[in-house]
Amino acid sequence: MKVKTIFFCTECGNEMPKWQGQCPFCGAWNTIAEQPKGAKRNGNPVAGTTTATEKRNKPQKLSEIQVKNEVRFQTEFMELDRVLGGGAVRGSLILVGGEPGIGKSTLMLQICEYLCKTAKVLYVSGEESEQQLKMRADRLAVSCHDLYLLAENNLESLLEAVRTLNPDIIIVDSIQTLYHGESNASPGSIPQIKECTMTLMQLAKGEGITVFIISHVNKEGSIAGPKVLEHMVDCVLYFEGEQRTSYRILRAAKNRYGATNEIGMFEMQDVGLKEISNPSKMLLSGRVKDAPGSCVTCVIEGIRPVMAEIQALLVQTNFGNPRRTSNGLDYNRALLLQAVLEKRGGFMIASCDVYLNVVGGLFLNEPSIDLAVILAMASSFRDKSLPEDFVAIGEVGLTGELRSVNHLNERMAEIRRLGFSKCMLPAEHSQKDLRVPDGLHLIYVRNIREALLAVL
Repeated sequence: MKVKTIFFCTECGNEMPKWQGQCPFCGAWNTIAEQPKGAKRNGNPVAGTTTATEKRNKPQKLSEIQVKNEVRFQTEFMELDRVLGGGAVRGSLILVGGEPGIGKSTLMLQICEYLCKTAKVLYVSGEESEQQLKMRADRLAVSCHDLYLLAENNLESLLEAVRTLNPDIIIVDSIQTLYHGESNASPGSIPQIKECTMTLMQLAKGEGITVFIISHVNKEGSIAGPKVLEHMVDCVLYFEGEQRTSYRILRAAKNRYGATNEIGMFEMQDVGLKEISNPSKMLLSGRVKDAPGSCVTCVIEGIRPVMAEIQALLVQTNFGNPRRTSNGLDYNRALLLQAVLEKRGGFMIASCDVYLNVVGGLFLNEPSIDLAVILAMASSFRDKSLPEDFVAIGEVGLTGELRSVNHLNERMAEIRRLGFSKCMLPAEHSQKDLRVPDGLHLIYVRNIREALLAVL
């Protein structure tokens, strides 16, 4: 009997009847892979459990639906709770993605100690044995009574354990190691990942069990990535950071129960992850004084103001085409600001290699950082440092004008709290009623020429 196969894109997960060089859905090249077509499953995908469809077999009025009082539960990590929107929602499906070794399993095992005080937790690992999990828990000083460990790769065995134990929270580490026995696809393939995630989603919605799914992301974001799962889950968290450094950033890419622009910051230590309640101080801790090409700004991440240092390095190129590099900034936005600096600011940087960097691993896409990028590049070009206690905030237009920004009172409070005494703002804010902290001097400018003359 000939085995039927399907073709799918490892970048976006869409299926197609035949192989193609380019995916017609996402436009990626050389990402089409072939897998055996999985056998269709008969009956209820979650055998022995009651799905949400069976419980609600007819439409209900919104006003008649009863919601329990305790909808969310805390995880003890305030940074994680903030990213989740105030805590995890009961009966939700949460995807935690990141590169291997970044600290996803460590974070999930650490929150178990607090969760087990009020709930029964089942930790399912397809990568480690129970003894290895116990050794890692001892190293992290995790000791709890209602934490159950299960080393299993088979989905049916996992569901059997759930029916026997009846846990409140399930942690699956990782979804790439889980497989369904009735599917012919190999574990970790797109069909297997989608099949297992769909079953876990029905389990979470039908039984009201909160499910955390850990998924690995490689640098190309291809087959190991959780992109194909984002539409299934309720919340997508990405754990980011360089493995050579100790700092980690937790960011929400999707959240049905909260904002998606919140971030949480952690530090990887010998005894596990430690949350950083003051990320601004951490990001500016290694700042060099009187260094040309450095400018500090303040951005809003969710509801929290965060200080960030933007560095620029401009050097004369020895080649015909100057190099342009940006780390932590949008590349096209960086090119736009370089053109504005040359045309409106009068700085001839066309023959210079330009390197831009945001310290600490942050990626800033807020337009309020434009003025700081402009001043950092001008400072490096003239080899003259900006004042040590100086912060720049403002959006720059193509004509060189400065536009107003939002949440300015919160930004100024954070700026002054960290000891800065000078803040450059667009002149439009001079007509507004601001709560200026004591000791903070505001410098109003209308365009980048006035800004450059004021500090350089």
